[in-house]
Amino acid sequence: MVQPIRIFLGDLTYDTIGMSTEVFPLNVGYIAAYCKKQFGSKVDITLFKYIDELEASIYENPPDILALSNYVWSHRIGLEMFDLVHSQNPNVITVWGGPNFPQDLESQQSFMKNCSSVDFYVPIEGEIGFSNIVEEVLNISELDYKKEILFKKPIDGCISRNPDGSLQFSIPEIRTKKLDEIPSPYLTGLMDKFFDGKLTPMIQTNRGCPFTCTFCVDGADTVNRVNQFGLERVSSELNYIGEHVTNNIHSLHISDLNFGMYPRDLEICDGIVGIQKKYDYPHRVLSTTGKNKKEQIIKAIEKLNGTMSLTMSVQSMDEQILQNIRRSNISVDHMLALQPTIKKVGLVTESEVILALPGETYQTQIDTLKKLLAAKLDYIQVYTCMLLNGSELAAPESRKKWNFQTKFRILPRDFTTLRNGKNVIETEEVVVGSDTLSFEEYIELRTLSFSIFVTNIGLIYDSLLKFLRQNNIEVFDLFFQMMKQIDSAPPLVQKIFDSVKNDMVDELWDSPEDIQAHYQEQKEYEKLLSGEAARNVMQYHNALVRYSCMDEWTQFAGNIVFGLLKRKKIISYELENQLKNIINYCIGLGHNTLGDDRMSTNPEFLFDYDIKNWLTDKNNKTLSRFKLDKKRTVSFQFSNNDSKVIQDELDRQNTDSGIGQALKNIHLQTQFRKPKAISQNL
Repeated sequence: MVQPIRIFLGDLTYDTIGMSTEVFPLNVGYIAAYCKKQFGSKVDITLFKYIDELEASIYENPPDILALSNYVWSHRIGLEMFDLVHSQNPNVITVWGGPNFPQDLESQQSFMKNCSSVDFYVPIEGEIGFSNIVEEVLNISELDYKKEILFKKPIDGCISRNPDGSLQFSIPEIRTKKLDEIPSPYLTGLMDKFFDGKLTPMIQTNRGCPFTCTFCVDGADTVNRVNQFGLERVSSELNYIGEHVTNNIHSLHISDLNFGMYPRDLEICDGIVGIQKKYDYPHRVLSTTGKNKKEQIIKAIEKLNGTMSLTMSVQSMDEQILQNIRRSNISVDHMLALQPTIKKVGLVTESEVILALPGETYQTQIDTLKKLLAAKLDYIQVYTCMLLNGSELAAPESRKKWNFQTKFRILPRDFTTLRNGKNVIETEEVVVGSDTLSFEEYIELRTLSFSIFVTNIGLIYDSLLKFLRQNNIEVFDLFFQMMKQIDSAPPLVQKIFDSVKNDMVDELWDSPEDIQAHYQEQKEYEKLLSGEAARNVMQYHNALVRYSCMDEWTQFAGNIVFGLLKRKKIISYELENQLKNIINYCIGLGHNTLGDDRMSTNPEFLFDYDIKNWLTDKNNKTLSRFKLDKKRTVSFQFSNNDSKVIQDELDRQNTDSGIGQALKNIHLQTQFRKPKAISQNL
């Protein structure tokens, strides 16, 4: 072919009403850097993140090769871009890559049949497989060039079609053992265009996962080996990001699957601390921390001094369920045993639970939540089990074995209208029932998880939860009764709970085709644009509570606690007064955290007890021991810096439906007010 060959590489995000995936396209950056190293001036590569930019470039001048990342959040738009480029030039070579590709041969054949516009698929890591395709293209002379020539023989590292349409591959998956052979997309300047004030920088220090969880696309045996980038390179990339990041971006995303689990991660944390001191960045490090070796991980996170939370990816506390998902090599009990140590060093813990896993029942989920709450985890997020292409759980054999009942739902903010007028919407398949879990139980458990999601936030409700524990009342009972007694809640809180339940049902569809057809009608599509439909139920309603009725929500929680004290017949004037003090303290911390006027609406309360020192007491003394000699007025305030971080994230997300994502990007320690004693009164 005439050189250089033009290559478009994209890891696309929707940005119709805020970005659905907001990280740098680091994955295709690696592929571009590797190809430039291999072929130099023989290739002309352009990277894309935004759909409209890629669409415009295809119309203007289609490339020779269009290669896109395939994830659940960019699957349909990838197919649309392949169809578009072939409508402009049928000779364009189309390449898809990424982990969302079936494991079994039958499903692979079905996948490729349904995606007829895809010429090649590169599973797992893409650098070598894609470069092999490029090399074959370069070896074809212009006179002899026909795309079909590439299909005459298999190409290592990818899957393609024979002329008869069947699949062919020799070595379908090739991993790079020496990762430093891949040039840095940052240090070579390939990422510079993405420092645009909208995207979050992403860095990778290693690849692979030693665990085999069946619900995860990274659980395949092919990625068990962990390979690492050199520490010097990681350090150079961190410095490069610090030099180039804009002042409205406060987060850094580490894409490792088990960060902190390896001894050298301590050095990486030291490097991040150095960057923080030099550039006042990042304020928040987003990462999935390791699933074992928690003592090591605690040391790593402790170095970051509140910048990163410890992720407890427990998924379930039921031994049989853990065996069902091949998670027996992860010590959940050991995780929880370390919780006192974690609390002692002041780390925030986040726990992930998956609802509707194989063998799940109503009671097993309740038991899991009870155990996690008893372990004093700060933040518990319950996800619905997704069936992801590329995971063992999504294979036909697993579906049949567990008799999954599934529905489809729209991925929040993952939609757009193309130039041809077609509305494109991304969907995901979720488990909503099985032989052991009814749909009604699924909805009730999700509603319960919302109550926990909003109320089990350490830093704001620590005092209320400690009060319950000291009076021998299970924390779980608070959240369960909030769900059961919603009719007694303030009207705004009732309205939110009703909206949550309705959305949990309304978001479910029988097929992705039904979803696509429904939202081709403009009046229905407008509901997506307005945020009326297809919002992240948990994040959206959590943000709604925080924005509109946090004080009322806290008061409702206090009323439930009062009822629990009465039920236990331990209520007294002193306990009632303590509870009033605690509720005021919680209201103060959570009041008006998202409003534009947050700096000028500092609530003040008169306290009989020194709640702040009670919370930090290591001897578990009761609140009565912290009675003040004189009443104290406490003001609850934001620092200028915390308020700026909040506002920058809100501005970046820019929509009501994006507030939930903004909260996810802001560290918990930044989201709430701080108490400041301003007087002592007689």
